[in-house]
Amino acid sequence: MCDPALARRVRLLGFDVDGVLTDNAVFIGAVAGERVEFKRFDIQDGLGHVLLRGTGIEVVWVSGRESEATTLRGEELKVSEVLQVSATRKVPAIERLLAKRGLGWDDMAFVGDDLADLPVFRKVGFPIAVANARDDLKALAKWTTKASGGHGAVREVIDELLKARGEYDAALARYFGEVEVPS
Repeated sequence: MCDPALARRVRLLGFDVDGVLTDNAVFIGAVAGERVEFKRFDIQDGLGHVLLRGTGIEVVWVSGRESEATTLRGEELKVSEVLQVSATRKVPAIERLLAKRGLGWDDMAFVGDDLADLPVFRKVGFPIAVANARDDLKALAKWTTKASGGHGAVREVIDELLKARGEYDAALARYFGEVEVPS
């Protein structure tokens, strides 16, 4: 479960991409001689991003590799920032982002799964591991999801974070107010 005291401090929610927003699969091929890459993103995780709008929690994706698929999905979900840096440069990239927003490490939760996320977990106020995370991350996590990355872990984090803050019902009301319900 999500600790309400930690949840209330979160102003910035960060997600690793591969293994958290995806199931770690990358499909690479060529179409008409051009390299193409596809990733599988969970649709329910995407709706979770929509539920965060209007809550005061900004979202940032921090990937350890460059991918057009990540860029496209981030744009589609209107993610505040999509940082695609080398795996060893996540901490400096996040530090610049926090400084730009006037936030500290304690204001941030970060969801990760693998070794590139360890330095972030050591600094962030609320480290969260997905169920399929490496044991090194789970040892540092203040919460581990029941769902695996790419299979609802992001939605679990968002739903539980909003519930722990007492904002879940308001998020649903905003969502249904913005979506036309068929008659």
